[in-house]
Amino acid sequence: MNNQNTQTIPNQGEQAVTAIPYKKSAFSLVMTVLTWAAAVLSVAVLVFLVVFVLARGVGSITPDLFSLEYSTENASVIPAIVNTLEMTVIALVIAVPIGICAAIFLVEYTNNTGKIVGIIRITAETLSGIPSIVYGLFGMLFFTIALGLGYSMLSGAFTLAIMVLPLIMRTSEEALKSVPVSYREASFGLGAGKLRTIFKIVLPAAMPGILSGIILATGRIVGETAALLYTAGSVAQYATPMSSGRTLAVHMYVLSNEGLYMDKAFATAVILLIMVLLINAISSFFAKKITKG
Repeated sequence: MNNQNTQTIPNQGEQAVTAIPYKKSAFSLVMTVLTWAAAVLSVAVLVFLVVFVLARGVGSITPDLFSLEYSTENASVIPAIVNTLEMTVIALVIAVPIGICAAIFLVEYTNNTGKIVGIIRITAETLSGIPSIVYGLFGMLFFTIALGLGYSMLSGAFTLAIMVLPLIMRTSEEALKSVPVSYREASFGLGAGKLRTIFKIVLPAAMPGILSGIILATGRIVGETAALLYTAGSVAQYATPMSSGRTLAVHMYVLSNEGLYMDKAFATAVILLIMVLLINAISSFFAKKITKG
C-alpha cells in the first residue's frame, strides 16, 4: 500500500489550501536512487580526473616549461598560452554578436512562432550535435582552401565560432525568455521604443544568463583540439591572425602523440586545467560586476 504525504499551505484568507499528495512508490524510490547515483558518479569521475592529472603533472612543471621561446629541449607552453588567448578572443568576437542578435530576433521579433524560427532552431540543434572533427574538415575545405586563409589562427577562429554559435544562441535565447514581460510593458508604457527597450531593459536583465553561455563557449574553445589541427595547424611559435600556431590543447596533444614528452604533456594538462578555472573565475567576477552595475 502506498503512503501519501500531504502538506497544508497557509492561505491569506481564512481557509487553508491542501497541496497535491505525493505518493511514495517503488518507482519514485528507484528514480531517487538513480538520480543520486548519477550525481555521485559524475562527481567521482571529475575528482578522479583532476586528481590523476595533478598527480602526474604537478611534479613535471619546471621553469624550462615557461621559457619565452619554444624548443625541443624545453617544450615551452608560453607560445601556446598566448595563442590560446588570441584564438579565444577572435572566436568570441565573431560568435558572440551573431549569437546574441539571433537570440534577440527569435525572442523579441518572432514570438517563437513561424517557419523561420523552426528552421533556425532545427539548424542550431543539428550544429550542436556535429562532432568537432567534422567542423575541422569543413573549416579546412572552406576557410583554409576555398577562402585562401591557409593554416592560420583566423581559419581556426572562424571554425570555432561556428561550433560555439548554437550554444551562445540558445543560452541567450533562454536568458531573454526569462525576463518578465512586465519589464517590456513598463518600458513601452513610458514611451520607449522597441530597440531602446531591448538594449536598455531586456539585455541588462538577461545579462547573467548570456554571460553563462559565453563562459561555457570559452571553455569549449580553450579545450578544442580536433578542429584546430585541420585549420590552425600546430606550429609551436607565436602566431599572428594570418599565421599558423598551436593552442594549449593542441600543444598537449602533439606532445603526447610524439610519445617523447609524456611528463611535459601531463604538466601542460595541469596548466590547461588551471587556465580554464582562471578564465571561468574571471568571467564570473566580471559577470557579477556587470549585473550589480
